[in-house]
Amino acid sequence: MNAAAPRGRRLPLVLRNPSFGRVWTAQLLTQAAGRMFQVGAVWWLVGFAGGERRGLESGLFLMVSTLPAVALAPVVARVVARHAHRTVLAVAAAVAGAVAVPVALWAYAGDLPMPAVYAVGLALAACQAVFDPCLTTSVPELVEDTDIEAATGFELSTQSLAGLGGGLLGPLLVDAGGLPAVVAVCGTAYLLAALLVASARFRHAPGTSDAPQDPQGGSMAGGEGHGTPAAPRTLRQILAGLPFIRRVLLCFAAANLFTTAVYVVMPLYTRGVLHSTGSTVATLEAALGAGTLVGSFTGARVPGRPIAVGSACLAVMAVALGLPGLWAGHATAIGALAVAGWCVGVIGVRFVALFQRLVPAADKPGFFAVMQALLGATFPLSSLVFGALGDHLGARALCLVQGAGLVPVALALWWLGGRARPDAPRTGTGDAATAAHLTPAGETS
Repeated sequence: MNAAAPRGRRLPLVLRNPSFGRVWTAQLLTQAAGRMFQVGAVWWLVGFAGGERRGLESGLFLMVSTLPAVALAPVVARVVARHAHRTVLAVAAAVAGAVAVPVALWAYAGDLPMPAVYAVGLALAACQAVFDPCLTTSVPELVEDTDIEAATGFELSTQSLAGLGGGLLGPLLVDAGGLPAVVAVCGTAYLLAALLVASARFRHAPGTSDAPQDPQGGSMAGGEGHGTPAAPRTLRQILAGLPFIRRVLLCFAAANLFTTAVYVVMPLYTRGVLHSTGSTVATLEAALGAGTLVGSFTGARVPGRPIAVGSACLAVMAVALGLPGLWAGHATAIGALAVAGWCVGVIGVRFVALFQRLVPAADKPGFFAVMQALLGATFPLSSLVFGALGDHLGARALCLVQGAGLVPVALALWWLGGRARPDAPRTGTGDAATAAHLTPAGETS
């Protein structure tokens, strides 16, 4: 209690913890670069280079750009568990920069073939698929246990800032300097991120990063460790030991089938309904990113149990994403995406912060890799399906499909919350997860 008074006057975490600040800045740079390349390339395909199948071509590009997070999950889990996290993060960012910079020079020298664009998207996504779960796993190595919530908020807000900055700059750079300008900026950002990570200090000794864990790590595992680190388990075993969390992740994976389609629908809506340019795509991306940013910083203050908050947010997103299909217009689209983004931010903070505290320390590398894989598994399918539909249906119809698809997922998550109570007295971390999802919000944040 005596620490409550000075805490209000403390500097933000990224300023009073220089190492976390550097790693957080590196995350911001890498995610913004990846988002900038994706959004810029999609707008380049839809607005300039695409033919009659521009919807399918942009969907295929996004599918290729999201496959690594799913396909590489087992590899990523092993790499993150066996190697020093600072090394993994720095190498992933450096490799991405080493890929992007030569391709940028190639693009400036002449036209970049379409297969090369797909290959760059695949390579950058593979590096990001390693970087993101490794950084999430590294949070306890960079901050004290009391700062876990603040660190999670900053980490999740990075996705919002990256979507805001990268999504804004991508289409504008394409309009101004073509795809070569986007690739050049991406390569520079990745190389700078590698330098920032290399200069940061991680508390745990390099080697097998999450084993052994210190007493703080054991406490964050929900008290299940009793001071003894758990033996590494396979991805299948990790999910089998977290039954409630597994069902929650499946619900959000199903929701992502419709929510992530927004990255295909936005450029098509801009071109086919709003009849506008890359600046409008940038504005829509900025609205989505700004909403997610606000949600990331206000999510912990939303009252209610996490499961109730999650199902309510999905219901609100269903309305928001379907609204531009009923009332077309710039203001409608911007407002709808801002609301949808806020819901994404709230869901992310409430559930990721909970997972940070409840998943055993030894399982975290595997868990966050499999979490990324499960949540990203539907992204390639969503991109392909909505991209192909975009060549046959209008963008307004696609908005309605998005909204309608989220309704049963919101109901399923709400039903899951009601059914979870009898499963609470189980052994292992699944019990702690189930019980925590049934507690008031204040106890998890």
